Amino acid sequence: AEHPYNHLIDTLKDGKIKFFNARKLNDPRYDKLPLSIRVLLEAAIRNCDGFYTKEEDVQNILDWQQQQNKAEVPFSPARVLLQDFTGIPAMVDLAAMRDAVAKHGVDPSLVNPKCPTDLIVDHSLQIDYNKWCVSVKNQEMELIRNKERLQFFKWCSKAFKNVNVVPPDVGAVHQVNLEYLSRVVQVRDGFIYPDSVVGTDSHTTMINGLGILGWGVGGIESEAVMLGQPVSLTLPQVVGCKLVGSINPLTTSIDIVLGITKHLRQAGISGKFVEFFGPGVSQLSAPDRTTIANMCPEYNATVSFFPVDQVTLKHFKKTNFAQEKLELLESYMKAVKLFRTKINPLMFVQVIEIDLSSMVPHVSGPKRPQDRVAVSSMKQDFQSCLDEKVGFKGFHIAKEKQETRVPFLHCGQEYQLAHGSVVIAAVISCTNNCNPSVMLTAGLLAKKAVEAGLVVKPYIRTSLAPGSGMVTHYLNTSGVLPYLSQLGFEVIGYGCATCVGNTAPLPEAVVDAIKQGDLVACGVLSGNRHFEGRLCDCVRANYLASPPLVVAYAIAGTVGIDFEKEPLGFTSEGKEVYLRDIWPSREEVQQTEEDKVISSMFRDLRGRMEKGNIFWNNIECPDSVVFPWDHKSTYIRSPSFFSKLSKEVPPPQSIENAHALLFLGDKVTTDHISPAGSIARVSAAAKYLLSKRLTPREFNSYGARRGNDAVMTRGTFASIKLQNRFIGKAGPKTLHIPSNQTLDVFEAADRYQRDGIPLIILAGKDYGSGNSRDWVAKGPYLLGVRAVIAESFEKLHKNQLVGMGIMPLQFLSGQNADSLELSGKERFSIILPESLSPRQQLTVKHLDVIYPKSTTSQGKSFDVISLFDTEMDVLFFQHGGLLRYVARTLL
Repeated sequence: AEHPYNHLIDTLKDGKIKFFNARKLNDPRYDKLPLSIRVLLEAAIRNCDGFYTKEEDVQNILDWQQQQNKAEVPFSPARVLLQDFTGIPAMVDLAAMRDAVAKHGVDPSLVNPKCPTDLIVDHSLQIDYNKWCVSVKNQEMELIRNKERLQFFKWCSKAFKNVNVVPPDVGAVHQVNLEYLSRVVQVRDGFIYPDSVVGTDSHTTMINGLGILGWGVGGIESEAVMLGQPVSLTLPQVVGCKLVGSINPLTTSIDIVLGITKHLRQAGISGKFVEFFGPGVSQLSAPDRTTIANMCPEYNATVSFFPVDQVTLKHFKKTNFAQEKLELLESYMKAVKLFRTKINPLMFVQVIEIDLSSMVPHVSGPKRPQDRVAVSSMKQDFQSCLDEKVGFKGFHIAKEKQETRVPFLHCGQEYQLAHGSVVIAAVISCTNNCNPSVMLTAGLLAKKAVEAGLVVKPYIRTSLAPGSGMVTHYLNTSGVLPYLSQLGFEVIGYGCATCVGNTAPLPEAVVDAIKQGDLVACGVLSGNRHFEGRLCDCVRANYLASPPLVVAYAIAGTVGIDFEKEPLGFTSEGKEVYLRDIWPSREEVQQTEEDKVISSMFRDLRGRMEKGNIFWNNIECPDSVVFPWDHKSTYIRSPSFFSKLSKEVPPPQSIENAHALLFLGDKVTTDHISPAGSIARVSAAAKYLLSKRLTPREFNSYGARRGNDAVMTRGTFASIKLQNRFIGKAGPKTLHIPSNQTLDVFEAADRYQRDGIPLIILAGKDYGSGNSRDWVAKGPYLLGVRAVIAESFEKLHKNQLVGMGIMPLQFLSGQNADSLELSGKERFSIILPESLSPRQQLTVKHLDVIYPKSTTSQGKSFDVISLFDTEMDVLFFQHGGLLRYVARTLL
């Protein structure tokens, strides 16, 4: 059929490049849309197919002023970004789909993602604690430990079209996205359109700093987009953030980030888009903007969007974009009014004004990121933390013990520890490594400190864990890396480190001294996460700080210092050296960045992307269209989602005489449904792994084994905090009703399936709240669950259930299991009509059953609402889920 918006097609470059120009609608509402909403509108127009995206959706987005926070709209991003562990289930499913269609005589090579997909192979950080660095030996250990996974990814890189696999050791997922994959615009099949992305990583939001709309999603959502389905979202409200004033020369990007984060957190913008405008925006470099956008999860915004402007173009010019491409980018963005010029604040639902001149250097802590402390007040604030009662900030140290000093020996020399002594100082990945200026500031500070004769005490656990090798490259190119190394900040590897507790043990003498004096020792790090005991269980006070301040506090050796009045240290001649003496100017940093960093760092990254590394290049993988599954593998296994796949769509199958697998209450979260942590030694998953002759030390975590459906199915509802009303206490157990035995949830489900008994789940309010995970729906599906009846569902999880062919059914208003006097031990039947429709009311019949004679009482019934919101939801359910639907389209 003809595209309904063909009349909007316009051209650039003498007709060689086409694009959909929403301005040709000649609708005055377009100019009143925030620029981020215009990106949603363009995607809806371009992808309008009458099925996934309808003309009604286009009109709803165009009518944003009236429909915001009301209408449900689709969004088809330009690409999908997969992180290693969260991406592997999606690729395993695609590989299994190839098996399924091949059995029906269909060419398996036809199974490919419809949406371009980038998968970043990012393995865990393995540190040689003796040398406090990543060694060749450890890389070899990584290869052995992760061989199956790496071989599978290598096969994916060759077997699938539309999949770009980034090899290991290039960088963390969000860094590669920012430094290599971002394009601002995409050109495909002769059409140009805005770049946009959804990714399985919370840091995906940093891409909005480059004018690219993107946010993090769960595994099933990303898999659905890969297979051609749009993301469904409520048309968001957009808050305008107006930046005014001039930046203080001593204020770093991190100070600005934390300041803006505080303002936005207090503004209550949860779930909204934030769009930046005002005269202050031009003062922020592209790296500054991505740093701010990266902090979205901290103030609960969906995105923090910086529209493309001259600063963006200048950034891409430095990154070796061809001039022709830059001109095309600028021409297109201006043609569709996505280029930032003068913004009308009336287009926003709310405007928050932030004065950049009010930003002064801060740190955050000692226990929560939202507790900001001006560096000028740090000494006084830490003292008050010692005095205060134990709480969000206080440690309640008795006055007579606050001056305690504990001597200890380290490497044959005596030192002393006191309250406030710094024992961990870490410049780590995430919020700052996307911004060369703050890292260069730290490096230039280290250079001046070394030249002044300052040192860091050797017992302080210092480290430098960049987000990518690119950071190491530009620190080396600018000549500051040797000075950081001299102060103890050695590069330890690429990936999450101190932020998540991946830090080398403190020297025993230091730990003993802390315990002996009951000292409040301190850690200082430049990440975005810190909680008491997270870095190390004996380090109670932890502060987030900019990289140069991490270096400064490491040199000082304590957080109890007033940098204005007290020296950092002394030269060899005994001369006092203050922080202001070695702090590099903003002009000095920017000049170094422009002259020695930007162009070379992107050129180097492209080289490493193309070359890969010796370990990845030497990995052998199968040369086949269909993946040769190793049945002995405990990491990669073909899931059974496609078993008994027929070419024809089966008629709606009623659920008859089902039992309730679980009888749950309110607030059942995704953590309860699909735990992501370690595998308990007495769990069903552990029994399976033991049967494969693995030792408990080899169990690893549920997250690491996401590619094995046998492990993940046994891990479903395996949370020790699961409250099942059948049991009456927390634990991963349920009642097998026919035998009246208490069993592991998996064992009960397996017994029901062997007996041919379908299963449902009864639940209360907010079923499925929490973080999105692919196995929260895949797991119940493989356990044999056909429907979930609850008082209410978390919307995202409801969509996940539909995507796996599980019916989400809602009690009628005012009803629940208790009001209907359900014990949960009944047998339930849900009769489906021949023709299902969205939001249809269905009847659930139930009978009391008395075992072992299977005698029944007179039947009763109640009505429920089927939460299929669209015809598309109904279609997916009829096919048995999204995966089976896609497979049948190929059959």
